Amino acid sequence: MNVLGIMGSPRVGGNSDILLNQALAGAKEAGAEVEKIVLDRMKISGCKDCKKCNETGLCVLKDDMPEIHQKILEATAIVHSVPVYFFSMTAQMKAYLDRWCAFYDAEWRWQKAYYPKLRGKRIGLITVCGDPNVHMADPIVHSFKTTVEMSKMHWLGAIMASATDKGDIAANKEANQQAFDLGKKAALP
Repeated sequence: MNVLGIMGSPRVGGNSDILLNQALAGAKEAGAEVEKIVLDRMKISGCKDCKKCNETGLCVLKDDMPEIHQKILEATAIVHSVPVYFFSMTAQMKAYLDRWCAFYDAEWRWQKAYYPKLRGKRIGLITVCGDPNVHMADPIVHSFKTTVEMSKMHWLGAIMASATDKGDIAANKEANQQAFDLGKKAALP
């Protein structure tokens, strides 16, 4: 088992990062190898919709995304963590998710070479928003859940929490436990 954590917040040590660390701790306790990628530390360009990847399955943009694609293919499960920015995901997470298009052909089917590695892959999500109404993150949940359903992957669920200042989420025992449990779920066979 290999659980990959994708951190979409530019704020290392912030609330999204704290909950992702909890999820990865849960996965590790369940016996998985874990790795975390902080998207803000990577160079990820926005998709240009050039459609070259539709034919080859390889993105022509020269940045860090091909390395991340490889880690996605190798992972058993991926847990994403992202704060709400203006009722949506961060620019870092959006650029990352848009670049998943290299996995698909022009008909939005998995590229044949990737299908065996992506079919049934487990995907989980953690969102944190500054508003007490955690459903401000619903558009993010919708984006990830729809991608998972369209692609026939396995949706592990979403943990939605609220915290305002950096580090506030550490005091939310329920959210921390839910993130830990999501990580364990990601690691189970």
